[in-house]
Amino acid sequence: LTRLRLISCISSISASLAGVLLAEDVDTAKLEVRLVGGPNRCSGRVEVLHNGVWGTVCDDQWDLRDAKVVCRQLGCGTALSAPRESKYGEGKDQIWLSDANCKGTEASLTECKARPWGDNVCNHVEDASVECSGTDIPEPGPIRLVGGPNRCAGRVEVLHEEQWGSVCHDDWDLKDAQVVCKQLGCGDAVLAPIGAKFGRGSDTIWLDDVNCTGVEAALAECPARSWGDHNCYHGEDASAICSDSGITASTSVRLVGGPNRCSGRVEVLHNGVWGTVCDDQWDLRDAKVVCRQLGCGTALSALPESKYGEGKGQIWLTDVNCTGTEASLTECEAKPWGVHICNHVEDASVECSVVDIPEMGPVRLVDGPHKCAGRVEVLHENRWGSVCDDDWDMKDAEVVCKQVGCGSPLSALGGARYGRGPDVIWLDDVQCNGTEESIFDCQARPWGEHNCYHGEDADVVCAGN
Repeated sequence: LTRLRLISCISSISASLAGVLLAEDVDTAKLEVRLVGGPNRCSGRVEVLHNGVWGTVCDDQWDLRDAKVVCRQLGCGTALSAPRESKYGEGKDQIWLSDANCKGTEASLTECKARPWGDNVCNHVEDASVECSGTDIPEPGPIRLVGGPNRCAGRVEVLHEEQWGSVCHDDWDLKDAQVVCKQLGCGDAVLAPIGAKFGRGSDTIWLDDVNCTGVEAALAECPARSWGDHNCYHGEDASAICSDSGITASTSVRLVGGPNRCSGRVEVLHNGVWGTVCDDQWDLRDAKVVCRQLGCGTALSALPESKYGEGKGQIWLTDVNCTGTEASLTECEAKPWGVHICNHVEDASVECSVVDIPEMGPVRLVDGPHKCAGRVEVLHENRWGSVCDDDWDMKDAEVVCKQVGCGSPLSALGGARYGRGPDVIWLDDVQCNGTEESIFDCQARPWGEHNCYHGEDADVVCAGN
C-alpha cells in the first residue's frame, strides 16, 4: 500500500509539473459530477470532470456532509450513506479529489474545501461513493441540453439511432421547452430561445416543426416532422432554459440610458455581445414583453427614434412582432439576428411602470470570464477590498448577484478561484440570509477584521453574463 501511495504521489507531482492540474484553468461553472456503477443514477461511485477527464474522489475524510452536497447537486434528494472503500467498484485513471471537507450547505462539490486537483496519496481501493434517497427521479432519457452553464440550460439535442442531433426552432415555443425541462427533471421552462443561442450543433438536425401541448412526458411524444426531415440549418437550433438552471428571464435584456433600470434603450444579449433593437414595427406589445421580462411591471410606452440615445456596435433585432404574452423578447417573431437595414437613430426604447428597483451598490466582480462572475470586491473608505471565504455560501452569493444586477447565483466559490486580490481584505464570516438588498446588510465581522489571506478570497458565478 505504501508503494502504491508513493506511485500515486509521484504521478500527481508529474501531472502538476505538466500543467494539467491548475485550478485556475477550470471553468468552474461547468463542473460535472456523476455516480457510476450503482443500481440507478442516484447511487454509485462518485466521479468528477476536470480538464475534460473524469476521475474519482478519495474516501479520506469522506462523510455524509460530502455525500449530501453530491446528492443535492444531482437533484437526487438527501444523502442516505457515504460508503468508502470502492463499494461500487474501483475507478480507473485519475483520482481528482481528496480530503473533501463540505459543510453540507454547498451547491456543488467544487465549493467544498479539499486538496488541490490531483493531489492525493490514495489508490482506487479508496474510491468514495454515495447513496441518495431520490431514486424516483425520471431518467434524463435520450435528450440533453448542451453548451449552457449547467445541465438545465442549453441547446436541445435528442438521441436517435445512437446519434445526437439538434432540433430546429421552427414553431419552437415555451410549451416545447416545458416538455424538455420536465423530461430532464429541471423544473419548469423559463425561456425557449431560438437562433442557436447556445451555439450551433455540429451534427444532424433530427426534429423540425415540433408542436407540444406542454403536458407530454417526452419530446418524442410531441407532433413533429419525421426524424431527419427538415428545412433548417444549425443557425436555427432550438434551446431551452429551465428554472433549475438558476437563470431568470431578465438576464438576456437590459434598458440603457434611462432614468432608472425600468426605462431606457432596449439592448439584447446575443453571442456574448449586447446590441440594440431597431424600431421598425416596434409597439406596445413588444414593450410589454420587455417590461415583464425585467420584472418592471407593465409597459407605459414603446418609443422609437433613439429617445434614450443612440447605441453603438450591433443592431441585433428588427421587425420584432410579439403577441405580448411571451416570457422573453427572444421568443417573439423577428428577422434573424443581425439582419436589418437600420441605423442607431432608429434604436427602440421602452418605459415601464416600476421604477423603485435599487441601483447597483459599491460591490463588483473582478477577473472573471464575464461581468457576472469573478472575485467579490467591496468598496469601503474609498478603497476596494476582497471578502474572505469563511462561511461563504449560496445565500451570500444570492445577495451579491442580485446587487450587481446579474440575476440568480450559479456557484459560491472560495479559494481565490478567480485570482487573489491585491489589496485589503475587508469582510470575513459573512452570513446573509439571502433576502438582503446589499452585502452590507448581512452579518459579518467588523470592517477589516479577519483571520484570512488572499488565497481564501471569495468568488461568485451568477446566471447573467
